[in-house]
Amino acid sequence: MKKWKIWHKIFAVLGGLLISICVAFGIYVSDYYHALDYAMPVMSDGGDSLFAEYDNYTIYGDATKGKGFIFYPGGKVEAKAYEPLMYELSNKGICCVLVKMPCNLAVFDMNAANEVMQEISTIDTWYIGGHSLGGAMAASYAAKHSKELSGLVLLGAYATEKLPDTFPVLCMYGSEDGVLNRENYEAAKEYANTWKEVVIEGGNHAYFGNYGEQKGDGTAKIAPDEQWNTTIETIADWMK
Repeated sequence: MKKWKIWHKIFAVLGGLLISICVAFGIYVSDYYHALDYAMPVMSDGGDSLFAEYDNYTIYGDATKGKGFIFYPGGKVEAKAYEPLMYELSNKGICCVLVKMPCNLAVFDMNAANEVMQEISTIDTWYIGGHSLGGAMAASYAAKHSKELSGLVLLGAYATEKLPDTFPVLCMYGSEDGVLNRENYEAAKEYANTWKEVVIEGGNHAYFGNYGEQKGDGTAKIAPDEQWNTTIETIADWMK
């Protein structure tokens, strides 16, 4: 009987701890950065829709030809916040696929690109990229699937494991970025040999997306749309 009481107390404590963890996690993931309003123009080409929204991702551009770009959102940022980048890049002839991550955390679905490439089989030239945590997860995916990809784009992010020597990497960050760990960023350069770095003067961490200011970030000296435009032109030129 005494043993049962002891085990009963242990189970009660563990159960209470588990409930506390679940509640804390629920509070954590429910507090995320929401996309601000963005009036995306109607996308069309000869009457055919060039915008398609699915459960796990949204397509911007023509998915039947050209290059494809799979994008992982930043941690705890609503995917829709990256719509300005995706829309404008699609106008450059790049089909963009914006992935919606579970709990807005790319760490929970690092392999989301598998589904995208399997379902959109009409595109055979794929790039992958992401912002912040999304960029790190995209880099981890690229390290394991480099033969299926033509390059990696990191926005305010860095790789966390070795990439093939000839695998192209474009890395961009704002000069006023207060979130990016610069020490880790510099150390991560050893993971990629074919590395192109672009620093956006006056840009910060949050302005790669459209979700306002971010805690711990530096104050941008340029407007969000200016950072978007620089990012879009750079990516499009690099993919050429």
